[in-house]
Amino acid sequence: MKRSLFLCVVLLLGGVAFAQVPDSVYVRTHYEKQEVYIPMRDGVKLFTTIYTPKDKTKSYPFLMQRTCYNVGPYGANKFERTLGPSKYAMYDGYIFVYQDVRGRWMSEGTFDNMRPNIPGNDRKNKTAIDEASDTWDTIDWLIKNVKGNNGKVGQWGISYPGFYTAAAIPDAHPALRASSPQAPIADFFFDDFHHNGAFLQSYLAAFAVFGYQKDTPTDKSWYDDKLMRFRDQPVADGYDFNLRIGPLKNATAKFHNDNFFWQQIVDHPNYDAFWQQRNLLPHLKNVNHAVMTVGGWFDAEDLYGPLNIYKSIERSSPAAKNTIVMGPWAHGQWSSPDRGATIHNHINFGDSINTFYQREVERKFFAYHLKGEGNGTFAEALMFDTGKKEWRKFDAWPPKEIPPAKLYFGANGKLGVNQPQPEQAVFEYLSDPAKPVPYTSQTERLVFTPRQFMSDDQRDASRRPDVLTFETDPLTDEMTLAGEIMARLKVAMTGTDADFIVKLIDVYPPDHPNYKHNPANIVMGGYQQLVRHEVFRGRFRNSFEKPEPFTPDQITEVNFRLQDVLHTFKKGHRIMIQIHSTWFPYIDRNPQKYVDNIYKANEEDFIKSTIRVYGSSVVEVGGGEKLDTKIDNSKR
Repeated sequence: MKRSLFLCVVLLLGGVAFAQVPDSVYVRTHYEKQEVYIPMRDGVKLFTTIYTPKDKTKSYPFLMQRTCYNVGPYGANKFERTLGPSKYAMYDGYIFVYQDVRGRWMSEGTFDNMRPNIPGNDRKNKTAIDEASDTWDTIDWLIKNVKGNNGKVGQWGISYPGFYTAAAIPDAHPALRASSPQAPIADFFFDDFHHNGAFLQSYLAAFAVFGYQKDTPTDKSWYDDKLMRFRDQPVADGYDFNLRIGPLKNATAKFHNDNFFWQQIVDHPNYDAFWQQRNLLPHLKNVNHAVMTVGGWFDAEDLYGPLNIYKSIERSSPAAKNTIVMGPWAHGQWSSPDRGATIHNHINFGDSINTFYQREVERKFFAYHLKGEGNGTFAEALMFDTGKKEWRKFDAWPPKEIPPAKLYFGANGKLGVNQPQPEQAVFEYLSDPAKPVPYTSQTERLVFTPRQFMSDDQRDASRRPDVLTFETDPLTDEMTLAGEIMARLKVAMTGTDADFIVKLIDVYPPDHPNYKHNPANIVMGGYQQLVRHEVFRGRFRNSFEKPEPFTPDQITEVNFRLQDVLHTFKKGHRIMIQIHSTWFPYIDRNPQKYVDNIYKANEEDFIKSTIRVYGSSVVEVGGGEKLDTKIDNSKR
């Protein structure tokens, strides 16, 4: 149960949890457990749990996960219910290793969120430590001290453990042969807590898990009382609750005045050295072992991470055994046992998708690279088409064989495909931060990390006057959009700052049948399924490090990337684009009056703004090449 990001809060508030193998009988019967403290080069000791197969007739590779959550159950006689990334690995037999990272739970030391990597870290340096050095020291100790190992190590992890997996790739120990970062964080300014610098207010309640140091190694949570600040709130409507908080400075005073991670975010509203040092991507160089990065197309938390970790390794280490898998999943959903259909929100993507991934992909990846089993044939990019609802294999990602598309905005809500609209119309809406656009069509209680909205119905948004909506005629043939997405907007506004949310939507035909798994009130005829979205904080249009205000009523270019897509729009469906400037409380409210630090904005700073989008704007999709953002990303 410790595999998922924000596990602790998932357990507390009933988010998507991962099903367990019925009991620990199999683990007790087939594995021995020991708990050890492994010394790091600077003398700090990290608590580590090791499960070794009782069958001593052969040697085994290690499969390791390092986590900031916990490696419980603690105690030599208390066993995990299941081991490894799936039951298949547990049955195949590995030496499973779980470790509390530095400063968390039973480990010594001080915790640091996204601890910066030290480039070219000298492994003999006793003071220069990072996650790569801690992993290196752990592997070295395991190889030398655990009997019955074959000298090979694999690692995996989902979400924050996925970051620890990816962070160990630079300067890797020679025994590390296979890494699978899954839903990994790559950069907190673009993953999880921010998207393109915009703060995810929906994460407010999660800060207690990451923003307090413990005094001593412990098997008990030291931040429960901080979580209670949110849990004790009688919240039936998360939108209303967050709106009543008011400016984010009120959240500081009421909830997070003593939280070091929140204070770091408040103190660093721009992409300064603090965040740049925590960007893992520039350090993924000279990769010489196998890497399989895994993600979900409907992961509201970490979609940026898996796509960009894969691409970074491709650019820096083109000869590396580097692959990517993207499925129709929410955050970490692929690790669950199948319960028949794979369903995200209201959409059924098919049966046995998790079983296929766990048995035919993940299992074979580790078996080949750690045991020499199988033929070692893996797709470069195994990607799920979320429109056709089928797996596709590509020799490269982004794919080169699927033609690019350009989507143009025309009068009367017309969306043109690969043809600029004849009339260069101007579209405008009044954006009011006091009445922001909801991010979901459903009323939700207070959530720590929203998930279901990633494929939600957008009809409610289409009917709002502060949302621009453009759509094609019904398609006469299917059309696949694949690869990177680039929004190139030309805008003007009466205020001096604004956010821009761009959404790619699949509009179902009016006669589309309802799904049996949905409640009766969910009508699939005319359903407007969110396929991809992204938010961009306009102040960062020229540089994430040096924001600047807009000049009122001056036409300005705002260019930004959405995350990648693989979606076939079927015959009879429509392609839709929506544009708006609030999406609450998933994204915090931009005051729309430029202030140096939005986290310290006052109530009077929040103003209405008339925002215009010009018909010369375009959304580009695909082409097989990296799209130019025309933004100063030299330090990203």
